[in-house]
Parts: sequence; C-alpha cells; structure tokens
Amino acid sequence: MMIGTVASHKSLLNMAIKAFPYVPMPLIKAFVYNIYCGGENIDEVKKTGARLAKRGINNMMISLTIEACNGNENVNPDYIVEQTQHSVNEILIPHTILMLETSGKDINAIPPGYVALKPTGFVKNAAAVLKNYNSPEYKELFEDLVSKASAVCQTIYDANQRLAQLYPSRVAPFAVGVIDAEKHELQNGVYELQRRLYKKFNKVNSPVSVVGTLQMYLSESSDLLAMEEKLAKENNYRLGLKLVRGAYIHSEKNRDTVIHKTKEDTDMNYDQGISYCIDSILAHQGNESVIGHLVVASHNAESMRLATQKTYKSEFSIGNKNKANICLGQLLGMADSVTYDLIKNDKVDNVIKYVPWGPPLETKEYLLRRLEENGDAVKNDNGFPLVRSALLTMFKRLFA
Repeated sequence: MMIGTVASHKSLLNMAIKAFPYVPMPLIKAFVYNIYCGGENIDEVKKTGARLAKRGINNMMISLTIEACNGNENVNPDYIVEQTQHSVNEILIPHTILMLETSGKDINAIPPGYVALKPTGFVKNAAAVLKNYNSPEYKELFEDLVSKASAVCQTIYDANQRLAQLYPSRVAPFAVGVIDAEKHELQNGVYELQRRLYKKFNKVNSPVSVVGTLQMYLSESSDLLAMEEKLAKENNYRLGLKLVRGAYIHSEKNRDTVIHKTKEDTDMNYDQGISYCIDSILAHQGNESVIGHLVVASHNAESMRLATQKTYKSEFSIGNKNKANICLGQLLGMADSVTYDLIKNDKVDNVIKYVPWGPPLETKEYLLRRLEENGDAVKNDNGFPLVRSALLTMFKRLFA
C-alpha cells in the first residue's frame, strides 16, 4: 500500500526517485524487493517461478542484475558467467521441463525460459569497451566480452540440442539467451555482439537460442530491423528479437536527436515492428523464417491486444505451431493487470515475467532505474487503485 501511495501522484513519485539512493537496504527489502525482484539467490528465484506458475505464468526471463558499465571494480565478469550458467541449468531448464510435464498443455503452449544477458556485465569498464569496440586499443577486451557471452549462450544452445531429442515435436526453443539493450552510445558494440552470437548459435531451420533487443523509441530502429533481417539472410543465420519501446529515455544524452519526437510516433513504430515480425514468423509453419523468434516486451495494453490478435486470432495463426515462437512479456511486479488480461481473458499461453535477481545493492540500482523509466507503468498499476483496493480489503476483514 505504501508503494501505491507513493506512485499515486507524479510529485510523490519524483520525490521518491530522488530519495531512493539514500533509503537503507532493510527498508528496500521490506517494502519493495519482493514485489519487483525474484530473490537474492537461485533457490529464491526457483520459488518465484513456482509462484508465477500458480498464476498461469508458465515461464520467466531471469536477469542477474550485476553489471560493470562504468568501471565498477567490485564486479567479477567470470563470476557473472558462472552464476548465469548455473541459473540456466538450475532454474530455467528444470522449470521449463516441469511446466512441459505437469501443466497439461500442448508442448508448444509452454514458453521458453529466458535469461537476460547484460553486455555490461561481461567485462570491466564495459561502457568504454562497447563504445570503442572496433578500436585496436579495445579489440582484445571486446573479444573477451564476446567470449564470455558466448560461453553462456553455448550452455543454452547445448540444452536446446539435448531437450530437442526428448521433445522432438516442439517448435520453439526450450531456453533463450536475450542480449539486453544499453544506452544509444553503446549500442553499436551491442549490435556487433548480437550478430556474432546470432551467427554462431541461430542455425537455419532450427529454433533460435539467442535473441537481441531493438529499442523502438529510437528513430533509426525500423531501418535497423530491416538491416538485421538483411544481414541474417546474407550470412545464413536466423534472427531472434525482443522489441521494447526503450529503457533509457531518462538518461540518453542525445535523446532529442536519437529518439522519436513524440510518444505517438514511438507507439506507431513499435506496433509496426511487432506486426512485421509476427507476420514474418506466422508466414511459416516451422523454423524456416529468417525472423525466428519474437519477444513482445511491453506494458502497453493496446500493443498487447494487437500482438494477441495477430498471434492467436488471425487466419494465419489457426493451427500454426509457429506461434509458439512469439512470446509476450512484462516486468515482475508491473503491468499485472495487462498480464492477467492476457492469461484469463485472451487465454494466451506464451506469457512471461521479467525477473531480476541478485545481490541487494545491485538490485537496488535496478529498482531505481525502473522507477525512473517506468513511472507511468508504476502509477497505472500500483497507484491510487492499489491504495483503494488495499483499504477496501482491510475494511472488509475488520468489519465483515
């Protein structure tokens, strides 16, 4: 209820954002952590997955929140690789198998398990490395970043190969590595990383193992989507994409020049992007399409309705197993009304939650970014309606 009160008015939300870095960690854990984060360790994340499954959310995108963007010397990239590989083998694969075996749903109705990979977590001083990825001075460090990301993706690829032997009728992958987006000035390095991983792990006529992120609030994003598809055709690999509106609107240095001028332009660009990708995937019955997998990551109800209509209710979707390669996702603790509507009213199976986990201090930084970047979503989901609902529940319990 406290969160709802803070989020119920823009001025209160802005005040909370400014004060957040100074709030003691015990208070964060007591009032915020369990809503927006999956846990501090692998066992706690497993329990979060079980709780989500009870709500009809049969898989998740887990994200270890440690990163080394600006030279944080306390970050050990080797530790991040190790822990991320453990999370694939100990969380995602067992959870996905459990859902396949116990849900009672068709084998292609269970979404894959996803693991978000922060490029800034795989090398120290990552911002400089990504920004200067093609400079001789940073070549060795960038290759090290690629090598570490590849090690995680190899774990995912091997798991997909192994499980495909056990479940041969499944069209979608069982696990997917998702390369998270960074600020615009770092993105050319991220795009190069994604293309290397696509080429290595996304074989033609096979389910994809790697998905990259496109931020559709960038004015260049529609051209970039076309270019990525062209490169995939030319280099004989498949493309996996997560489409987001954008995560860094509050911190982009050049947002006046790199981001669409209006929200309406961003909304239109986003909807056109997901429509194109969905149409491309559903034009085939199996894993023949160049665009092989799509994650529609959005809190926007209209975009979700569009994605649902095209994926589950269009003439091309009926009987098409390839719709298993289209997944809809929202952040843990946010846009729950959108998630609920997808599952209960639209009967959508391929819905996931993005679940951050890891050390409390790093998670605190994640929470601050989410307050900054998703203020509208927080307000819509957890503002006055939440306060009113909580008070009504308390009143009924006291006086019923």
